[in-house]
Amino acid sequence: MFDVSGAGDTVIGTLAACLASRVPIEQAAQLANLAAGVVVGKVGTVPIQRHELLAELSSDLAPQAQGKIVTQEELLARVGAWRAQGESIVFTNGCFDLLHLGHVGLLEAARREGSRLVVAINSDASVRRLKGTSRPVLREGERSRLLAALEAVDAVVVFEEDTPLECIVAVRPDVLVKGGDYAESDVVGRREMLAWNGRVKILPLVEGFSTSGLIARMAAGKTD
Repeated sequence: MFDVSGAGDTVIGTLAACLASRVPIEQAAQLANLAAGVVVGKVGTVPIQRHELLAELSSDLAPQAQGKIVTQEELLARVGAWRAQGESIVFTNGCFDLLHLGHVGLLEAARREGSRLVVAINSDASVRRLKGTSRPVLREGERSRLLAALEAVDAVVVFEEDTPLECIVAVRPDVLVKGGDYAESDVVGRREMLAWNGRVKILPLVEGFSTSGLIARMAAGKTD
């Protein structure tokens, strides 16, 4: 369903703002066209919001999987756009070093808890502080790209701290998911989730799969 009310005004307004900011005319025209495409999806004459244009721009310019890997600022813009469409946000985090079936099963189950799944991963420096100098096996860029390739995942963001608390507070997800090796009382961000009426969901782990187990098998030369 499309409502073209305000599309022309949006084009003119976006062009004027871009030209006043000395954006080249070709890029200004592209931005104006993207902005108009957003407002025709709304009923009535509704102005476009900054976060909506940022979200549309990032999705228009980036390949599907690679475009899921975002900075925290980009993530907040996307979350704002999703919320404006009435979608709920699920958040989970981890190192995800050597992605395995246990991870995939957890992420698929997490995605079913809401409309969009955000995965926050520890940076390489953060993993080293938590797990020692031999980790991570895969660098953050590789881990991000593997996660982004999963259909269940809508966004991947890297955090530098030892815990994802800062990112959780910024995103304010509706659901915070952790695996069954956690007790709810030990989940980082639990108190903050309760403050905005979010919920914490502990999902069962897929038995028989772990990164440490994979590393031990490879060290022993076992492949089956």
